[in-house]
Amino acid sequence: MLAADLVDSKVSVILAIGSPVPARVAKAATSTIPIVFSYGGDPVSDNLVASLNRPGGNVTGVTFIGTTLTTKKLELLREIAPEVTDFGLLVNPTGTLAEIQIKDVREAIQKLGQRLHVANVSSGGEIEGAFATMSKLKVGALLVGTDTIFPLYRDQIVALAARYKIPTIYNAGEWCKVGGLMSYGASVLNTWSQAGAYVARILKGEKPADLPVMQPTNFELVINAKTAKALGLTVPKQLLTRADEVIE
Repeated sequence: MLAADLVDSKVSVILAIGSPVPARVAKAATSTIPIVFSYGGDPVSDNLVASLNRPGGNVTGVTFIGTTLTTKKLELLREIAPEVTDFGLLVNPTGTLAEIQIKDVREAIQKLGQRLHVANVSSGGEIEGAFATMSKLKVGALLVGTDTIFPLYRDQIVALAARYKIPTIYNAGEWCKVGGLMSYGASVLNTWSQAGAYVARILKGEKPADLPVMQPTNFELVINAKTAKALGLTVPKQLLTRADEVIE
């Protein structure tokens, strides 16, 4: 209904962020008004564009490809907590990005002969219970999945990871600044800025079909050394060397 209202209002551009859903709904509502998306999935698989280089139609945007980084995050966790055999993955089962993340991490975990426990959280009220369950299952390290719900409860998730002493990796450095152990991913703020730049270009007359979907070229590794110490972890020197930022 909101997308239809925007179309009826004859807006010049629709900016859809957070997940493929807003862009998908907007695309269904109009084939003429330009749509710019910004989220962490694959816009080709999500049927938003024909291809990254040639989007076609009235849709283009920016992806920070957060869902494809889960295997890399697993590798980083294993470097900082090499003795762990049981890993957790926090996902929102009602979100559109959960399935591909579970698949990628499960495949990587199985190759290592280790165990994966998926913790489903679709509301803030389920977070504490999810951590309590992971503790009972003796989850030794956790990946927080890509989903728009989790940043809303950033402080709570970081505090629970500390309380249950579960080494956890997140999607962006903002988590480490409030006490999270480590993060790996593209800058979400930069991604939104790029989406804003595309909106400006379209308002000046360019067509979405002529604007390739932008992808990040740099990924930031941030480590909170103070949190590592509190968890009793020794961060390998080679990992500290590779980090873009170390929070003391």
